[in-house]
Amino acid sequence: MNEMEPDIRDYLRKVLKTVSVGMLFLIFHMTVGVFLNWAFFEGAIGVGNILYYIVLLTTLGGLIAYLMRLWKRA
Repeated sequence: MNEMEPDIRDYLRKVLKTVSVGMLFLIFHMTVGVFLNWAFFEGAIGVGNILYYIVLLTTLGGLIAYLMRLWKRA
């Protein structure tokens, strides 16, 4: 029933994981940053802005590390 090559199945899983984790990252940061208005500076920098950008950079670093580890696997 399953006629797909194992290498192709692994490659497609990597692609699916990359797209889904990237979309979750973007959806989370769009929700918190844009809709809650923490990504924009209105007059002065607030605590919410600082926390948002710290979380953004931390999760971006984690996302890049995860994707590098995912794609280096044989």
